Order: sequence, then C-alpha cells, then structure tokens
Amino acid sequence: MARELFISSYLFIVKCLFSIFSRGELQEKTILIASFGDNIDYVRQEILKKTDDSIVVLTTNAARLKFKPSDREKKLSFEVYHPIQFVQSIYHIATAKTIFVDNYFGFLATTSFKKEVKVIQLWHAAGAIKQFGLLDPTIKKRSKRAHKRFRTVYRRFTHVIVGSDKMVSIFKQTFDLSERQLLLTGIPRTDFFFDELAIKKARSKLIHFYPGIKDKKVILYAPTFRDQEIANFNLKLDIDMLREALYDTHIILLRLHPVVRTKSSYENDAFVIDVSNYPNLNELLTISDYLISDYSSIPFEYALLQRPMIFFSYDLDSYIKERGFFEDYHEQMPGPVVISTKEIIHHIQSNTFDLRQIKSFSDEWNKYSDGKSTTRLINEIYTL
Repeated sequence: MARELFISSYLFIVKCLFSIFSRGELQEKTILIASFGDNIDYVRQEILKKTDDSIVVLTTNAARLKFKPSDREKKLSFEVYHPIQFVQSIYHIATAKTIFVDNYFGFLATTSFKKEVKVIQLWHAAGAIKQFGLLDPTIKKRSKRAHKRFRTVYRRFTHVIVGSDKMVSIFKQTFDLSERQLLLTGIPRTDFFFDELAIKKARSKLIHFYPGIKDKKVILYAPTFRDQEIANFNLKLDIDMLREALYDTHIILLRLHPVVRTKSSYENDAFVIDVSNYPNLNELLTISDYLISDYSSIPFEYALLQRPMIFFSYDLDSYIKERGFFEDYHEQMPGPVVISTKEIIHHIQSNTFDLRQIKSFSDEWNKYSDGKSTTRLINEIYTL
C-alpha cells in the first residue's frame, strides 16, 4: 500500500509538469535517459556525428558511466531529490521529438506524447534467460493499478531494438508489442566487440588499473542478484578452494550486480579483485579468459568473443520457481552448468569447453549485432 501511494504521488507530480510543458512546440532535440548507460553512450556519440540535434542526457543514480557533455549537450540528474534538475528533465522530455530510454521507466505511464514523438527502448540485455516484463512471476502480487501502469509504459515505446529473431518473439510477449515496433538493428554497445583498436586500448587501461592481471588467466565472476540477497549479498563461490587450486595461473575479477553491489572483503586481495564499480562491463569482458555467470544476460554478449563460460547455478530449482525461464536452462546455456566450486575448478583445469556450441549460441542471439548496430539504428530513427 505504501509503495503504491508513493508511486502514485510521484506520477501525479510528473503528469502535472508534463501537461504544462507539453503545451509548447516540439524542438529538434534528443533526450537520452540512462539507467545503465552503455547503449546510451554509443547512441549519443552517433547522434553527435550524424545529426544536428541538441542532446540532453538524463541520468539516474544506477548509471555507471559518467557522461561528459559536449557543446551540444546538457546533462541533468533525473532524480527527485535534485528537484530543479528533475523539473528541467520533465520539460525536456515533454518538448523533444526523440527520446531514448534503456530500461523500464514508470513515469512514461503519465505521458501523452504528440504523434511526431519517437520513444526508443534500447533495453539493457542482448538476450534473456529469466522472464521479465508482463511475464515476470514477481509482479503477480502487484495491484491491478500497477499492472495497468506496466502496460501503459510499454505502449509508449514507438520502437524497441533487438539483436536477434529470438528477442523479437520475447519482446512481443513481455512488452505486448507488435512486429512493426521492433527494430532489427542489433545492440549498439556490441559494436565495441568488433573494434580491435578499442579493445586494445581497453586492455592497456585495465592492465594499468589492475596490474595483477597481466600475466594471469582472468576469470570474471558476474552473478545476477537474488531477491532475498538484495540487502545481504552472500558470495557462494568458495574463494579459498579456488585460491588453492588456481592461484599460480589465474586471477578472479568479481563483478556484483548493481542491485546487490556492496563493499567486498576481497577488494585488495592478490587473487580476487572487486571490479563491481568499474564503469564499463564490455572492457572487462574483453580481458577475461573465462566467464562464470548464472542467470545474467552477460553471456549473450560475451559469446561474441567465443571464449569459455561456466554457469554456476547452485540454486537453479528455486530460482526457476521464483523467476520463471523462457527455455530449458541446461539446453540453452553454451557451457557447463555446475552447482559447486569443485566442478568449476575441474572444468577450468581440464579445459572441457565446446567453443562450437558458444559460436552457435552467439549466432542465434547476436544475429544483427555485427559492429554496425548503432549506425543502422540512428539511420533508421533519423531517416538518414
């Protein structure tokens, strides 16, 4: 009840402000609303190169990337506790012709855009394991008002970008979209994996930040969050066992999900480096020789590198019941599914990975992500 009351109050304020500001004429400007930031950054750079639009970047606290505005850009905090900037943000949203978002933003439920306005959902995942949107089992207990709000937000998207035919089918279900709303452009931030110079620079930068990785095989552990662990994250990986088996040849990078990011006791460890606050995930992926994940969407992009992956799914049965999956997990994942640290060590030491399986997985889920995704997207939206 309290949650819905707060949301309703917030949305009422946004609706009033939007109604006032939207009476003015639309302007040739683009609004970028960043919750994650990776896709947004690629889009903003391409807009600066290809169009004459002014740009306003609205950031939430969750955005890891720090944007440095150029002469044609303005950056504002899209948080209510920065009231002046928040009001300015609503003004820009109400008067812009083009708006990009990279996540679910509830305020869209209160907006009534003019027909010329384009609202493009970049989303933050190249693929999907667990169900989300209208299929998310966790929303079943939410109120009818909340469910109506969810659908209203999804209807605001004039376009949603996808990187594969698989995601076309998934978005049609989760956001209740029609075929015409889906753009088969590929995912903008995946352009990075086709830029050899950018990858080389990223590697040099990371070795400078974390010199311990230079002569070691790098294992990136990037688990998703569990709802019950949001307040108290409990690392299930047995670091001591890994240290004993792999210390001389490997090093672990620990990347916690933003929802459960806390101070890690391994931050200054010689064997485990906490990279949770490093802003660019793609850069971390390119210097990683192995990825250990679970139900995260990170493997879909890591597959572009065609490197080994292990799926540490110690709570698979309970997680499936809680969140729901689109496919059979064991069949979908392109690598060993394990429940213990001992199994992880076994697969790394015995090198039991099928890279052909990873390539097939990547071809299926990254069909349209070929290094030219951002260019295709901007050409489509701005009809260049």
